[in-house]
Amino acid sequence: MSVQEDLTGIERTARQPERVDIYDTTLRDGSQLEGISLTVEDKLKIARQLDRLGVAYIEGGWPGANPKDIEFFQRASTELDLQQSTMVAFGSTRRAKGKSDTDPTLQNLLSAGTGTVCIVGKTWDYHVTEALQTTLDEGVAMVADSIAFLKGEGKEVFFDAEHFFDGYRRNPEFSLAVLEAAAVAGADCLVLCDTNGGSLPADVERMVAEVHDHLGGENGTTAVGVHLHNDTGCGVANAVAGVRGGASHVQGTINGYGERVGNCDLVPVMANLSLKMGIETIGADNLKHLTSVAHNIADLVNFAADPQQPYVGATAFAHKAGLHTSAIARRPDAYEHVAPESVGNGTRFLVSDMAGRSTLALKAEALGIDVDGRVLGDITDTLKKLEYEGYHFEAADASLELLMRGAAGWQQEWFRLESFRVNLDHRSGAGGRAWTDVNVEVETEATVKVWVGEERIVATGEGNGPVNALDAALRYALRRHYADQLAVISLTDYKVRVLDTGRGTGAVTRVLLESTNGQETWSTMGVSENIIEASWQALADSVVYGLLHPPA
Repeated sequence: MSVQEDLTGIERTARQPERVDIYDTTLRDGSQLEGISLTVEDKLKIARQLDRLGVAYIEGGWPGANPKDIEFFQRASTELDLQQSTMVAFGSTRRAKGKSDTDPTLQNLLSAGTGTVCIVGKTWDYHVTEALQTTLDEGVAMVADSIAFLKGEGKEVFFDAEHFFDGYRRNPEFSLAVLEAAAVAGADCLVLCDTNGGSLPADVERMVAEVHDHLGGENGTTAVGVHLHNDTGCGVANAVAGVRGGASHVQGTINGYGERVGNCDLVPVMANLSLKMGIETIGADNLKHLTSVAHNIADLVNFAADPQQPYVGATAFAHKAGLHTSAIARRPDAYEHVAPESVGNGTRFLVSDMAGRSTLALKAEALGIDVDGRVLGDITDTLKKLEYEGYHFEAADASLELLMRGAAGWQQEWFRLESFRVNLDHRSGAGGRAWTDVNVEVETEATVKVWVGEERIVATGEGNGPVNALDAALRYALRRHYADQLAVISLTDYKVRVLDTGRGTGAVTRVLLESTNGQETWSTMGVSENIIEASWQALADSVVYGLLHPPA
C-alpha cells in the first residue's frame, strides 16, 4: 500500500460526521467580491458547472433584491435541469414587529419556487439592539416566526445565524436562545456564520462542538453547519475545524470568492474532507472534476485562476529540476501529498536552463513524446540557448511541449504562416487622456496570410490593440476549417516584460500569454525586440496547442 492510499488515518473526533453537505454560495456571496459582476447568463453557466461537480446545494441569489436575481430564478426553473444539486433561494427573516405571512422578503422567497430556502437572522445581541433597533425578545421571535411560516409552506429551511461566533463570545445565552427557537420552529440546519471572518480554528471547533452537543447531538436532532469568511486567512482551516466539531453542512464559494478577502474556498475544503479525513462530500467520481470546474468558473467570473491554489492550481503538483524530478518518477507519493488525478490535476515537471537530460526525459515521457539520446541532447542545448536569449519555459509549458515535439520530428499541419501586417491608425478625435489636452482615436487592423493545406487564405481583423487584432485575423482565416475548436479557446491573460532595460525602447521583450479551453489552462511565450512579433509567436503557439489538445 502506497503512502497516498493511507491518507485518511487522521484522528477522528467523536462528533465528526460521516458525510458533509456542500452548500455553494458563489452566485450570491461570491459575487460580492470587488471586480465580479455576473450576468444572468453567467449565473446559469456557473450553476451548471456546480451541478456537474455535484455540490449538494446551490444558492442562486436573493429573489426580489434586484431585477437580475428575479430573472435568474425565473429562468432557472425552466432552463436548468439540475441532476445532482438543489437550488436554494436566500433571504432574511421577517421585519421587526412585522408579520411573516405578509412580509415581502418571505413572499419573494416563496415566489422563487425552490424547495429549499435559507434565511439569515441576528444571533449577536449587539446587532439586534443597535442595527435592528429592537428588543432581544423580538429578535428571537423574528427568527422563530419566519422559520415556522416557511416550514408551513412545505420548504426545507436553513437558518444562517449571522455573526454567531462574535455573538456567542459576548452573550452565549442570547445566541443559544435564537438557535433553540430556530430548532423548535423546525429549521433543518443551523448554520453558524463567522460573518466578520475573525475567528480562529480552535475557537470554531470548540463553539461548534458546544452547539452540536446542545442542539444537534444527544440533546437534539437539528443539523449544524458553518459559514466561514477568510479575513484571518483561516477560512479553510475553520471549515475543517467546524466539521471536527460536528458540522455536517459547510457553506462557501468556489475559489474563495466573496466580499473583503473572500469566503472559505470550497475547493480545498472538499478535497481535505474527502481525501484527508475520509468524509464523503461530492463523491470520488465528482472530485475528479474539481480542477476543471474551478478553472471554468474562474474564467466565467473573468478572474485569472490562481496557479498556487491548493489541489487545482497549475503549480500545485509542479516539480522543478533536481532531486524531486528524478525521484518522483520512481515514487510519486514520496513528493506529492495526494494523487493529482484524484482532483483532476496532473504532475508537471518544470524545465529551465538548469534542467538536466534526466529531467527532460521525464518531461518527454509525461508528454508521450518518444525521444532518443541524440534528440534529447539537442533539446537540452536548444533549451539553454533559448533561455539565454530570454525565453523562460518554466512559465510556458505549452511552448515547451511544442518545442520538444518539433525536436522529435513533429510538425503541426493546421496552418502555415506566410506573413502578417499590423496597421495602427492614430489620429485626433473624441475621447483621450483626461490629464492632458490631447484627444486621440486609435484603430488597429491586422492582416494575416496563411496556408491551410494547399489553400492560401488572406484575412483581416480589427481589435482594440495589435494582439487582439492579430487574434481576430487568425481566427477569421481559420474559421472554415477549425470553427468548433477555436470557439472554446480564449485568451485570459497577457503579460509583457522588458528583458534588457538598458536599451530603452529597443529592448528585447518577452510576451507571456495565458489561454484556456474551459477545462485546461496553458501558457505560451514569444521573445523579440519587436513586441508585436513576440506577441505573434505566443499567439500562434497558443492556437496550435489548443488545437492539439481539445477539451474532453
